[in-house]
Amino acid sequence: MRLAGAQVLVAGLGRSGRAAAAVLTEVGARVTTYDDTAEDADWQRPDQVRPVGLVVTSPGLRPDHPVLAAATAAGVPVVSEVELAWWLRSDRHGAGPAPWLAVTGTNGKTTTVGMLASILAAAGKNVAEVGNVGTPVVEVVRDPSLDVLAVELSSFQLHFTTSMAVQAGAVLNIAADHLDWHGSLEAYAADKARIWRRAQTAVYNADDPTTASLVGQSAGPCHYDGGVGFTLGPPGLGQLGVVDGTLVDRAFDPEVVVSPVELAQVTDLVAAAGPEGVPAPHVVADALAAAALARAHGVAPEHVRAGLVAFTPGEHRIATVAQVGDVSFVDDSKATNAHAAAASLGGFAPRSVVWVAGGLAKGATFDDLVAARADRVRAVVLIGTDREPWRDALARHAPQVPVIEVDDSQTGTVMSRAVEQAYRLATDPALGSGPVVVLLAPAAASMDQFASYADRGDRFAEAARALAPAS
Repeated sequence: MRLAGAQVLVAGLGRSGRAAAAVLTEVGARVTTYDDTAEDADWQRPDQVRPVGLVVTSPGLRPDHPVLAAATAAGVPVVSEVELAWWLRSDRHGAGPAPWLAVTGTNGKTTTVGMLASILAAAGKNVAEVGNVGTPVVEVVRDPSLDVLAVELSSFQLHFTTSMAVQAGAVLNIAADHLDWHGSLEAYAADKARIWRRAQTAVYNADDPTTASLVGQSAGPCHYDGGVGFTLGPPGLGQLGVVDGTLVDRAFDPEVVVSPVELAQVTDLVAAAGPEGVPAPHVVADALAAAALARAHGVAPEHVRAGLVAFTPGEHRIATVAQVGDVSFVDDSKATNAHAAAASLGGFAPRSVVWVAGGLAKGATFDDLVAARADRVRAVVLIGTDREPWRDALARHAPQVPVIEVDDSQTGTVMSRAVEQAYRLATDPALGSGPVVVLLAPAAASMDQFASYADRGDRFAEAARALAPAS
């Protein structure tokens, strides 16, 4: 639609909402804003909102929010900031808009986008790393100097995105998450699959049954028709995978049938490895996804390796933050759901982990997580306000594992007390010998006791480092 002169409502004044409002104003739209709490919003109650021609919504607002429901009922288009950004792409001096390489999935999005951006930079591309947890896409799409965008997309953003046609889009994995927003796992998966609707190349996790089944249903015309898969095992034709510790490609060189193209070594991911120096399987999977997206853009194998070697993971993602004797303290506070925590625990040896877990469960249960990873756990320290689902799961599936609960009434010191208890358990000879990892992989949200998952991770690191002088 023509935006100049249009009456547009920006619903939700988080970072992406404010970016959308600023850009809309720049292109001549008549912008009004709605937010439940922001004092500078034009409207703060749904019954205040006046008729408009378009609504640009925040990922934080569910589709059944009164403002969005009223707009839909009135036939007013509701779009995401990502959809708006797609409309506003600028031409690169006659070369067309910069292509998008996009990533979604329950877990691993930020790491994969970071790896992808590093690979593209190694190939000499002027790349913007944008989307879900970083710079809003709408802030950069009118920059004609950009060669390509590496875009992280949440299911919330994809729900209201319809016309986007990425050069390549990847779905990393799908597990139950955000069901309170989407209503069901099927609806959640369908929104993830929107990334493929007009993609030239659909990249999918061949080891994840839900993702693998979705690609056949959802991908339009794309490379190898059924998509490009990635697997932690030897790849079939049309896939990327791992052979004898080497990341290889059998999808993007039509001449290759028997001997795949070598891209990198697993050991090149050392910066993203845990305290034992070995990257966890899900980190290798993220690297394969990033490589597939880069190869879809035409990046040479040597640049894939250079980018993966140069990649440094973000904070709070399997980061070793302290070493006290034989005890390593690892911050994976970004593991905010059971799927992510299972992947995190899976990177460590059996009975080597004192697990700091818990937080705001948001209705989740943890039976599958505990049953799958009880073999990795030496002891558990529970934090957070939602204890009952953890107690039930641990009692059923890991009754032999010692569990200590940290009183949640003293929120200000909860992490320091949790770390002290974890260290005591890690050094208890009755529980075993050898190197131990104290792992913060909460499998839950942080807002019950911390400002954010980053705040939770920072406090864990501070408490762990405070133990070092006593070692």
